[in-house]
Amino acid sequence: MALVGAFEAKTRLSALLDRVSRGEKITITRHGVPAAMLIPVEETKTRLTHKEIVEGMRKLRKQIGRGKINLREMIQEGRRF
Repeated sequence: MALVGAFEAKTRLSALLDRVSRGEKITITRHGVPAAMLIPVEETKTRLTHKEIVEGMRKLRKQIGRGKINLREMIQEGRRF
C-alpha cells in the first residue's frame, strides 16, 4: 500500500486513479497522518432481467397474502388524506 501526501494527491489525482484502477490501494496522508484511502471499486452485481423481477414480485405477493381490504377501499382510504 502506497502513502501519498494530500498535496501530491491533489496534483496527481489522475495518475493515482489509474494506479487504483489496476488494483493498487493508496493511502492519502495529511502531515504524515492517514486521512483517506483510494481503493478499487468492487465488481457490481449483474442487473436482474425482467423475468427475474416479475418472479420476485410474485413471490412477495404470495408471502404478503390478501388482507381484509380490497383495492377500491385502499383507494378511498388514500383519498382521505
